[in-house]
Amino acid sequence: MITGSSLTLVAPPALAFLVTLALVRWLIKGNIAVLDHPNARSLHATAIPRTGGLGLLAGILASWALLPLSPPLSIWLPVIVLASVSFADDIYDLPVWVRLLMHSVFAAWFSVALLTDTNGWLVAAFAALAVAWMLNLYNFMDGSDGMAGGMTLIGFGCYGVAALLAGDEAFAAANFCIAASAAAFLLFNFHPARIFLGDSGSVPLGFLAAAMGLTGWMSGDWPLWLPLLVFSPFIADASVTLLKRGWRGEKVWQAHREHYYQRMVQHGLGHRNTALLAYILMLASSASAMWATRQDPSIQFCVGIAWCGVYLIIMSASDHYWERRSGAS
Repeated sequence: MITGSSLTLVAPPALAFLVTLALVRWLIKGNIAVLDHPNARSLHATAIPRTGGLGLLAGILASWALLPLSPPLSIWLPVIVLASVSFADDIYDLPVWVRLLMHSVFAAWFSVALLTDTNGWLVAAFAALAVAWMLNLYNFMDGSDGMAGGMTLIGFGCYGVAALLAGDEAFAAANFCIAASAAAFLLFNFHPARIFLGDSGSVPLGFLAAAMGLTGWMSGDWPLWLPLLVFSPFIADASVTLLKRGWRGEKVWQAHREHYYQRMVQHGLGHRNTALLAYILMLASSASAMWATRQDPSIQFCVGIAWCGVYLIIMSASDHYWERRSGAS
């Protein structure tokens, strides 16, 4: 028997998948001709359309219209505006200050709307910084075939399962819509990629990763640390890479190929194997996050420390390997 509850969990994500699938196929044909030409940051050698984010976001927004309780204005309006500004940047290469201003404005608006009444201005200010950083680091990590698409599928899939376990079916469906759109996009973005997200996709997805994570926390669906652990593969790589570049006095806003995933691609693993290894890490961090939510606080703390240790070992071993390889060449 099909119930209203099952329709909520199935129909909107199905629509998200189908709309994204159709639009991305249409965009691949060059109907909106915006190409990603190879540059200093790129790992591809030929020009590829970077309009896939438009199809992915269209699928999400169309499917949200079917939900019994759609995400609030402070979530879907920033998605539309951030996508529009980022698409303009994909075409015209906007000044950095314009992009950062828009990122900051909408990160602050969302955080103030969600948090000030119950948690005060100081918490809202920290949340705004976290949201702004998340939407930028998602863009930084969108540099290899299947990387950001896979994180979106796994990360928001985890959000959906966690919300469902908490009994919040409408919010679970909203997250499953994002995951379903990512699954459709990934069919064309896994190596060899035929289309990229572009800034118009990666920036709004970074916003959604933070905004939906904070919303789930405020709704009591999960603890605050769950979004951090779920998206920790992206957070760890982008944050450590930025700190290292800043420590060396480099211009952190300039394009580069020093992220750990980028170096994995360059040093022999290639796009496909790098993505598959990243998926294993993403699935492991997401599964451990969902498991830990039902454990004692002491165990949750140990899980967090253990993951810090995992990333420290992976990054230290990677740095050592690349130093030896560079010294030998």
